[in-house]
Amino acid sequence: MVSQEQIKTIGCVLNNKERPLKERFRALFTLKNIGGADAIDEISRGFTDDSALLKHELAYCLGQMQDKKALGILTQVLEDVNQEPMVRHEAAEAMGAIGAADIIPILEKYKNDPVVEVAETCTIALDRVKWLQSGQNVKDSNPYASVDPSPPVEHTKSVEELKAIYLDPKNSLFDRYRAMFSLRNMRTEESVLAITQGLKDASALFRHEVAFVLGQLQEPCSIPYLKENLEDRLENEMVRHECAEALGAIASEECIDILSRYAEDEKRVVKESCVIALDMCEYENSPEFQYADGLLNLNK
Repeated sequence: MVSQEQIKTIGCVLNNKERPLKERFRALFTLKNIGGADAIDEISRGFTDDSALLKHELAYCLGQMQDKKALGILTQVLEDVNQEPMVRHEAAEAMGAIGAADIIPILEKYKNDPVVEVAETCTIALDRVKWLQSGQNVKDSNPYASVDPSPPVEHTKSVEELKAIYLDPKNSLFDRYRAMFSLRNMRTEESVLAITQGLKDASALFRHEVAFVLGQLQEPCSIPYLKENLEDRLENEMVRHECAEALGAIASEECIDILSRYAEDEKRVVKESCVIALDMCEYENSPEFQYADGLLNLNK
């Protein structure tokens, strides 16, 4: 049992701008794993930070915790037009992950937001909440224990059938995501290579989610595709950030080399993502059993 005092101590690490970002990230994921109202309070305090990357991860963790107590702060973040688009987007996605019916009005309000990534995320989150509220259950062979923006396709389809749905821009993003998560759960080289094709999609939001999924898969065959998008300085920084973190999850020597070259990128969110990704590489290649485990002693 983690005490309230211990949670506050970890929260002090998370919210201390003088601590290295990698330590703050480990503190964040420790709080996520602890859960509960006190952990949510400590995470919520971080939304005044000046790092868009950190705030993006705060929102992500609150969504993965699936606790309705987080909806108040997530709503505030979504409604704050002074927050960076990637932070507002992640707040909307987190609200969809929690899936409560009472968030439908706020998502309806922002599904036409002038920031396209926010609008698209609210639309997908709405689709997920309405899907859940219709009595559907997520029947998922998801080996990653993540709460995804949409459930996989329920009926067995081939890679080619799923790829056709996944890559067709005429389909809703919700349905395209469903096909993508089905491809992910197959975990074959053929399905992974099919997913990489989504990195050329017209939607930055879609490309960002593709990169996230490739990071979950950790398959070396995706490295050239992730590298190409990370190295493209005209690419949306939200996508470049996710490509960096995906390379950090794969954690090969090639990935370390790529990330080291972009750890001083002129875009802050890309630079910070590469720093965090290099820390992930260190963990992937060490005896540590899980990134961010054992951090109750982080303050020492």
